[in-house]
Amino acid sequence: MDDILVGVGRVPNVEGLNLEAAGVKYDGREGVIVNDYLQTTNPSVYAAGDISLKYKFTHTADAAARIVIQNALFRGRKKFSALAIPWCTYTDPEIAHVGLYEGDAKERGIDVDTFIKPLGEVDRAILDGEQDGFVKVHVKKGTDEILGATIVARHAGEMINEITLAMVGKIGLKTLTQVIHPYPTQADAIRQVADGYNRTRLTPFIKRLFNKWLTWTR
Repeated sequence: MDDILVGVGRVPNVEGLNLEAAGVKYDGREGVIVNDYLQTTNPSVYAAGDISLKYKFTHTADAAARIVIQNALFRGRKKFSALAIPWCTYTDPEIAHVGLYEGDAKERGIDVDTFIKPLGEVDRAILDGEQDGFVKVHVKKGTDEILGATIVARHAGEMINEITLAMVGKIGLKTLTQVIHPYPTQADAIRQVADGYNRTRLTPFIKRLFNKWLTWTR
């Protein structure tokens, strides 16, 4: 039997809450309006979750709720925009992403370098017969600062966490070359992408220096 899933969208459930009386503004399509601290138009009222966020994921709602607790109860100043939010579409293969797309960076006037590793060049993916997919990482041009990444793979939702951790910890792409991955694993594609970045650091001038050094030390 074939099944068809039809998604027709979602609308915020604000009926009967009398938000107007509390001075809380909302939009019929987008939901409750909040600022970067997740405050509504009534500074004493905060909102989190699908009712107020662009990213309507369970894990995003959880992260936003933590911000609300810190800001509302402990006078924190945590910003939602500071979060590195990964997401995953659970197709086969899965599609996972975190951070900026190349187009996003261009809109912000940020030049990027992009490094890609096809899964067809990763031993474990070949052994599993899962060569369809890739790991793509964007870094700020001339640096190893990770701005965003997309992974298409059978377990992309698991693999994206390593890159998300690197972004949260402000760990550059070149450092990921030092992370030893068990062999063979599909996640080793992340280290191989980082190796691709490292090879760009081997400029013609550096190559000449290496050649002279090796010639002198032989």
